[in-house]
Amino acid sequence: MYAAMQAGSTDDLVIQHAPLVKRIAYHLMGRLPDTVQIDDLIQSGMLGLLEALKHYDAGQGASFDTYAGIRIRGAMLDELRRADWTPRSVHKKSRMVAEAIRELENQLGRDAKDTEVANHMGIELGEYRQILQDTVSCKTFSVEELIQGEDSVIDDIHGNCLPEEQLIQQGFRQALAKAISELPERERLVVSLYYDEELNLREIGQVLDVSESRVSQICSQAMLRLRARLADWLEGKDNGAKL
Repeated sequence: MYAAMQAGSTDDLVIQHAPLVKRIAYHLMGRLPDTVQIDDLIQSGMLGLLEALKHYDAGQGASFDTYAGIRIRGAMLDELRRADWTPRSVHKKSRMVAEAIRELENQLGRDAKDTEVANHMGIELGEYRQILQDTVSCKTFSVEELIQGEDSVIDDIHGNCLPEEQLIQQGFRQALAKAISELPERERLVVSLYYDEELNLREIGQVLDVSESRVSQICSQAMLRLRARLADWLEGKDNGAKL
């Protein structure tokens, strides 16, 4: 246990790592609607931190901050999942977009443009972009959800896995990394700025000199494109992957 490896009490360790919880909470808030309260995220994140302190095993190779970050973020996502504010119609339309992207890219053999996806769905470009705007707060389509959520082939990154399960986890991560690297340039940049540089949507908009709402749309389209390209994994059809 991590606490046994460190001088000081669990309370001291919680205080020491509380800034990590707040940083992750505020980072997630950058793409969540105003109805989500930061205090609720922090509270669930603190529970994730306590779980990390309880279960951390240095022998697994990951640093505590890395392990705790996964546990904290996962606890926040679990809370958002339980209190899902997204109307079912948004989930349905988002799945329709992902399927349209998948069909088009299989036909075209290249990235599908937003105008092409809209035409394929039989809707106006403005309506298509509104779906993307609505989807930006939909918890199903984030990279964290692809890795950690109930749609993931990875139940617990640091859990005790059979060798076959470890191969599946490694294969999915490689597929995800490859899918991200093959995103259209602007979508790849937005994903990098958000997840690697940890900029919020407003800050990304300043970098790209576009509106925050346009960044939201680009981010949503990137997530939906990833879901389309990873559909075999997420549906359990590739290399024995299971939901």
